[in-house]
Amino acid sequence: MKKLVVSTIAGILLLSGKCPAGFIGEKLSPTNVADALAQKDDTPVVLEGKITKHLHKDKYLFTDDTGTVTVEIEYQDWNGIDVSPADTVRIRGEVDKGWYDTKIDVDSIEIVP
Repeated sequence: MKKLVVSTIAGILLLSGKCPAGFIGEKLSPTNVADALAQKDDTPVVLEGKITKHLHKDKYLFTDDTGTVTVEIEYQDWNGIDVSPADTVRIRGEVDKGWYDTKIDVDSIEIVP
């Protein structure tokens, strides 16, 4: 009987599109490149600006009014969108401090309307 109840509830949730989600906490507001470069390693950031150049493989140059930073965008994180240097994008990711440089590991990217 318990299996039937659990299966029914799971089916209803799946069909309704109202599946339980994750943690809802403080939302990150967009910041800028200069602020992101001053953050500690693994700090989550949201940046708005333009991808101005493809550097190598999954590395790109991201620019806003305060500066430039290398961003790493893996294939699956593009979510099928095409971006040109004319498009303003919003990226969400984490600061990655290395020995010689700082970059942003991008988790998601979207075009800002």
